[in-house]
Amino acid sequence: MLKDLRCIQLDPLDVIGTNADLVALARVDGIARGDVYKHLLPGHAFEHIAKERCLLPVSAFPYYRERAAQLPTWRLEERLARVPEQVLQAVLAELTETGPASAKTLKDHGAVVPLDWSGWKSTARATAMALDVLGARCQVVVCGRAPGGKVYDVPHRALPRHADAAVTQPVDPWALVERVEAAGLLSRASGAHWSSLKHVRTSDLPDTLVREGLLEEVAVSGSPRRYLAPSGFRRRDVPEPDARMRILGPLDAVLWDRELVRVAFGFDYVWEVYKPAAQRQWGWYVCPLLHRGRLVGRLEARVREGTLTVDNVWREQGVKLDDAALDETLARHAAACGATRVKRPRARVA
Repeated sequence: MLKDLRCIQLDPLDVIGTNADLVALARVDGIARGDVYKHLLPGHAFEHIAKERCLLPVSAFPYYRERAAQLPTWRLEERLARVPEQVLQAVLAELTETGPASAKTLKDHGAVVPLDWSGWKSTARATAMALDVLGARCQVVVCGRAPGGKVYDVPHRALPRHADAAVTQPVDPWALVERVEAAGLLSRASGAHWSSLKHVRTSDLPDTLVREGLLEEVAVSGSPRRYLAPSGFRRRDVPEPDARMRILGPLDAVLWDRELVRVAFGFDYVWEVYKPAAQRQWGWYVCPLLHRGRLVGRLEARVREGTLTVDNVWREQGVKLDDAALDETLARHAAACGATRVKRPRARVA
């Protein structure tokens, strides 16, 4: 799944599973909440900034290591101004010697001034910020998760077959093709889907790769935009829509381009989790429902005390929501989250 998707966007919120859980549960049978981390870390994946912070296949590590010095990631220069080089080297040396560890189990190097993103503050611990910097440089990688937070290690232990692997093609063309593969259709207009590749979007590279046949440029009926598509995408085998209803994570790649979602599915989706409550149309953590190739509704739910409680279900205008398919999906999701009961209301019209 990860090799096919190229990346899975990460988010720490865990309401009915994290976004990474939801991406995996929508596609892979027989797994549970947390398995996407448990079975991919370490050895099969690492974290870095692709389209925001993502879980990436281990084969991508040499390319991210190559780009590490230039990658504009989460205000790296500001972090470097706060964390002295000697702290970075001390944290790296301790991790190299002791093996996998979290920020809480490594030596405390005091406090730093946290970064502020419009009221959201980063860590105030020098050790944790040092790990952020070392991770951006690909000198350490996340190798797992524990109750105390992310667990880090050096690449030679966590990714032994890829730590020193060489890149086999220029980095920017490789990165653009990977992003197009991840998005499916990548709008040439600016937007969050170009995160970390903005310099590529405005360069000659997209046109060059189209001329060389490594990408295609396509139009989508109903949209004035032009899109980059994977080479030969029309000839690829793709699964036919089946009878299973799926809960999509709010940061699933299917939903990255909200304008494309509106044009392709007739579905307006805004993730309102960071909006003030009074400004929300739907709710705090609302996920779309995919059924038989259509986005048919959305739900707001939570897992608490062994119960998957659905607070709200909305069906799209003109859609007859399949209640049996929804009940099966909720039962399957409850089991994946370790819940034994499901409570849900009747669906309302969106």
